[in-house]
Amino acid sequence: MVEATIDSLHVSLTGQTRIVLLKEIDSERYLPILIGPDAVEAIRYELQKVVVPRPMTHDLLKNVISTMKGRVSHIIVTELKNDTFYAKIVLDVNGSSMEIDSRPSDALALAVRVNAKIFIEDKVMDENAIHPEVGLDLETGVELDEDGEIGQDENLEAFEDFIDTLDLDDLGNK
Repeated sequence: MVEATIDSLHVSLTGQTRIVLLKEIDSERYLPILIGPDAVEAIRYELQKVVVPRPMTHDLLKNVISTMKGRVSHIIVTELKNDTFYAKIVLDVNGSSMEIDSRPSDALALAVRVNAKIFIEDKVMDENAIHPEVGLDLETGVELDEDGEIGQDENLEAFEDFIDTLDLDDLGNK
């Protein structure tokens, strides 16, 4: 199994796509998982320590597990089948370990609330991981030069030449 952390949450500004990006610890491999709007908010609220007036569903689950003297040991993203990821929540209850079937988004929302480790099965990571392109800022998608700075886009050179020819000294003097 591969240990991972939540690297980032991505929300499309033009569509309904929401992705949680898991990053392998000590590696540059990432696993993108599509999740729903409620799940992305549940994860975001906890990561940003947003206080809500009443417990959310994942807070309720955390409280039930704790009240029953259980503990979330870790979560595992177990497989990808028919374009759907599967996960398990591993609980320690009264000295016994049990696995609960879960959507990855719910397992992740619970894991961030109880500081549980996140694991991904090797096969899932090996077959579905993405690697950031060299020279690409993963967060913004902006191309970087060899010094890690924002690169110069050749397509902008004509625009810059045009800007340089403008006489803006008389602007506003009418």
